[in-house]
Amino acid sequence: MATLIGICGGSGAGKTTLAVKVIHRLGVDRVCALAFDAYYHDLSHISMEERMQVNYDHPDSLDNELFARHLSDLRSGRDIDVPEYDFATHTRTGATIRVEAREIVLVEGILLFCFPGIHELLDHAIFIDVPEDIRLERRIRRDVAERGRDADDVRRQFCESVAPMHDTHVQPYRDLADRIVDVEEDLNTVAEGLTGRLIS
Repeated sequence: MATLIGICGGSGAGKTTLAVKVIHRLGVDRVCALAFDAYYHDLSHISMEERMQVNYDHPDSLDNELFARHLSDLRSGRDIDVPEYDFATHTRTGATIRVEAREIVLVEGILLFCFPGIHELLDHAIFIDVPEDIRLERRIRRDVAERGRDADDVRRQFCESVAPMHDTHVQPYRDLADRIVDVEEDLNTVAEGLTGRLIS
C-alpha cells in the first residue's frame, strides 16, 4: 500500500513548491504527484460566458468522486489516467495523463481537506498557512505568467470568490493537518523534515 501525503492551503500558499521539493529529495522512482486542480468538471456543455460565471473556488466545481477513486487506485498500486484540463477554456481536452503508482503519493489542492472522503485517505496531512496579501501577490504572478490572465481580472476574482471561499472551505480545515507550516518557515527545511520521516 502506498503512503498518501496531502498538502493543503490557500491559492498561492506554496503547495506545489513544497511538493516539488519533496519529490526532488525522494526521487521520481519513489514518488508520484497528483493535483486536485486537474479534476475540475468539464464545462464544454455550456457557453464561455456561462463558464466565466462559475465559482471555481467552490467545492462543487471539482469532480471529487473521480479524484477519490484515483487516490484509492494509487494507494492500491494501480496506475491512473488523469483528465487533461484546459484552464483557458474551462474544459477537459479529452486527453489524459498517465500517473504511475509509486510507494509515496503526493497530493495537493486548495480544497483537499473539506471533502471527508478524501481527507480520510491521507496518511499525512500538511497545511501551509500563508496570509491573504502574500497569496494574492503570488496568484497574480502565476496566473499572468502561466495562464495568460490580466492582473486586474485575477485581483477581481480573488476578492469576489477566492478569498470568501478560502474563509469558508479552506481555512476552517487548517486544524485537520498533522503539520501546519507557517509562512516564515523555509520550505526546503520543511521538505527535508518530511522526507526524513518518510525515509526513516
